[in-house]
Amino acid sequence: MKFAMIGAGAMGLRYGILLQEAGNDVTFIDTWQPHIDKIREQGGVYQMRDHKDRHLVHIKLETPESYDGDPDMLIFFTKQMQLADYLKRCSHFFNDKQYAFTCMNGMGHIEKLQQYFADDKIIGGTALIATVLPGPGEVDFMGKRGAGKMNMCPLNEKPDEMTHRLFDELQKAGMNPTLTDDFTGTLMTKVIFNSVINTICTMFELPMGEFGNFPGAYEMSRQLIDEAYDICARADIHLVSTRKEEMAALDRNTRIDMPLHYPSMYQDMIKDRPTEVDYINGYIAQLGRKYHYEAKTHLFVTQAVHLAEFHRQNLAKQRANQAELSAPQAQTA
Repeated sequence: MKFAMIGAGAMGLRYGILLQEAGNDVTFIDTWQPHIDKIREQGGVYQMRDHKDRHLVHIKLETPESYDGDPDMLIFFTKQMQLADYLKRCSHFFNDKQYAFTCMNGMGHIEKLQQYFADDKIIGGTALIATVLPGPGEVDFMGKRGAGKMNMCPLNEKPDEMTHRLFDELQKAGMNPTLTDDFTGTLMTKVIFNSVINTICTMFELPMGEFGNFPGAYEMSRQLIDEAYDICARADIHLVSTRKEEMAALDRNTRIDMPLHYPSMYQDMIKDRPTEVDYINGYIAQLGRKYHYEAKTHLFVTQAVHLAEFHRQNLAKQRANQAELSAPQAQTA
């Protein structure tokens, strides 16, 4: 298959490189200039697995403006707040035969994709796969080959030939896909998962295992889970995991599968990029208000993450001011 990977960040590179290794034609499209410059200078991306075996992988890289291909499938792995701009800049090579697939975190992206693609051409998914972008031009796949898993479901909940072709290629790439039959329930189940792991680890700057081994982790998680599941019940959203299964998945992922991993939201915050908390906990709280349910814990956590961002920004300003004050002053005669 011919793929265009829209967004060559951590997850975009992981999916794209593995699909490329599985024999597919993949072109990466990105807008972050330092990343683009480094990849072109190196002739590819340096890939590691669990910080080891660093080696160069040759990839095709374009910007939205320079790409003029006609892929079978466009895979979107941008941040929620970047997607609208990417879609506008890439729209010149969209056509009505192409499919759009995404496993982006949070909610709000599907409505943006619907502005450019028909419902029967959109496939949504979720990924429990850990990947880190240490810096421009390099990526670190966390976990052994074949680690992690993902769910996928067409928006119209009617899998067609292209859905099955995508499934087969993802399976060959070692992504361990599962085809589900409830689109909204599939996406919301992962949003709820992220509303615990991503936000708490980001607020306190913790690796996932440290949170999972905290004696109060169950109570903190359960409070967020119960609010979200109560809201989904009111909204008639059928989640693909029960509350008990979701709690078990949180425990397994934090303590056993990925104890040393820092979630993507944390990675954004420490690099002074905006987090996606408004599209995760904020989205859950907004959905709750629509159905007359005040998700007080999710509202609190949303603001707590923003407070952590605000604190880091203030520290950066203080350090900059101190550096300016301590710098040698030019003297004039």
